[in-house]
Amino acid sequence: MSRTALIIGANGSFGAHAMVALLRHGWTVKALARDPVAAARRSGVAMPVEWIGGDAMSAADVAAAARGADVIVHAANPPKYKNWRGLALPMLAATLAAARAEGARVVLPGAVYNFAPDAGVHIAEDAPQAPVTRKGRVRVEMEEMLRAATHEGAKALVLRAGDFFGPAAPNSGLLWLTTRKAGAVTGVYRTGASHAFAYLPDLAETLGRLLDREADLADYEVFHFAGHQFVGENALGEAVRRAVGDARIPIRAFPWPVIWAASPFVTMFREMLEMRYLWTGSIGLDDAKLRAFLGDVPSTPLICALRESLADLEVEIGVSLPSMGRVDRAQPGTGGVSAPPPPAPLRGATSPI
Repeated sequence: MSRTALIIGANGSFGAHAMVALLRHGWTVKALARDPVAAARRSGVAMPVEWIGGDAMSAADVAAAARGADVIVHAANPPKYKNWRGLALPMLAATLAAARAEGARVVLPGAVYNFAPDAGVHIAEDAPQAPVTRKGRVRVEMEEMLRAATHEGAKALVLRAGDFFGPAAPNSGLLWLTTRKAGAVTGVYRTGASHAFAYLPDLAETLGRLLDREADLADYEVFHFAGHQFVGENALGEAVRRAVGDARIPIRAFPWPVIWAASPFVTMFREMLEMRYLWTGSIGLDDAKLRAFLGDVPSTPLICALRESLADLEVEIGVSLPSMGRVDRAQPGTGGVSAPPPPAPLRGATSPI
């Protein structure tokens, strides 16, 4: 049976990886972009995607692009943390209007912003949502909008994960938690006591497997993707040292005083300060529901995932990536044959989610 997905934000981190995963799972993929010609050029000729011109803020543009879609992946976020309420909510409203008209399922990559700083490292899908930031409150509203739309003909799937990292994720935490020069990592900043990271190829493959089970999904469904949990403020730095084979890489405190000092002049820094609790405390997700539903959850070995991610940031890796082996991302019914890696044009993409 033919299945069609529309991706809003296909040039971003999650959207680009979702595009690859859905193609691998046999979906017909359409993608909305303001400049479809440029978007197609960035994604590469190897990507059999129908690029459609339009603006995610325009309900008419989204509705036109969504005609015939079974799933709409809503992977569009306001750039550089700016004006979430003024941009994120109208964009989602346009997507939901199209989903109601088509009877489609909306996929939203969920965030941990919804939860209080003391929510812990085993947050389940039914945990109370008590945001302490503006962006967290917007995120809660977005999920409330999704739930309401399921009573009006749409369906929804929230796939929640921690901070993204991976190839084609240039604005990930790994970018600003490492310093690099001339192809080498020159330092790693400490994180909080325990912090969750999601390797994007694994997260996107998880989405593909969930959507293969559409008949078993509720109209409104939420799954948590645990990913890799870094326990200890030096854990990320130690893992990066192992990944590049250099035990001398300094592990430093993050320069929050500099961020404070520059925040009156740099919007991005002001927004980072609001979310500082995520990087100084402990937060993580419980994926028991996901594991019970899927059985095996895609999980690339951490060092291999870090090597692929750092190589995409132009870090020279001493050990060749293929020698590390790849996670078996076999699709159901393929007899254990591993799915191929993302096409080369996806690597090095520069558009944020």
